[in-house]
Amino acid sequence: PELLDWLATRLVATGWDVKWLERRLVSSATYQQASAVSAKDLATDFTNRLWGRALRRRLAAEEIRDSALVAADFLMTRIGGPSEKPYQPGDLWKHITYDTKNTQVYDQSTGEGLFRRSVYSYWKRQIPPPAMQLLDAPSRETCVLRRQRTNTPLQALALLNDTQLVEAARGLAFRMVGAAENDAERVAFGFRLVAARRPTDTETQHVLKLLTAERLNYRDNPDEAAALVKIGDSPVPGAVERAELAAWTVVCNLLLNLDEVICRE
Repeated sequence: PELLDWLATRLVATGWDVKWLERRLVSSATYQQASAVSAKDLATDFTNRLWGRALRRRLAAEEIRDSALVAADFLMTRIGGPSEKPYQPGDLWKHITYDTKNTQVYDQSTGEGLFRRSVYSYWKRQIPPPAMQLLDAPSRETCVLRRQRTNTPLQALALLNDTQLVEAARGLAFRMVGAAENDAERVAFGFRLVAARRPTDTETQHVLKLLTAERLNYRDNPDEAAALVKIGDSPVPGAVERAELAAWTVVCNLLLNLDEVICRE
């Protein structure tokens, strides 16, 4: 209670500067604690009433999408404007909308509209965006105080195959290839972008092993490489060989799906 009182009085003293409050919260030692718990802490504070450790939870659907776009350097940060319609099946609305309405067709946005923050995504309450719904975003038909969090195979399927996320993996791959000449340093650069840390030697070895296998696969199957890098509407960079870009895209898809990347540790 004393801490909350102090934060409240400071918020008033700053002229209701909400950004100051958010910055203060996320930069605090309490917020930055890991979810790992020692036997001693578990014995003294089993229910975490003293906030001795962080709560581990998967990020919200919007946070996962936006963070992937940031890693790929795709996110459009322009503030304001109309809602946009990112990727989803074009005939999804047709099967639930009355045929007398003019809302049966999903007119997907183009250009920067595909890469705006999720808060600007168009939301049809009867048919929420599939990827958001899979990751437990509420339908918005009713007000909810707390989102339910589930773990299903469909969530993993979406995170690995959704057009937006595969395209983001390709964008991240292009950034990594251009960041260094050495593969190990490229992997380290990617880890810093998505996990805010350098990889361990063991992690680097596993990722490089995957990279080697995917390079051989896509060099032997150029059509598959071309199909993978063409996913999404953003231009395919011509500075990197298709097989090389495809191999790194698979690696980046792996990085974006790491448990510590999609979860708040």
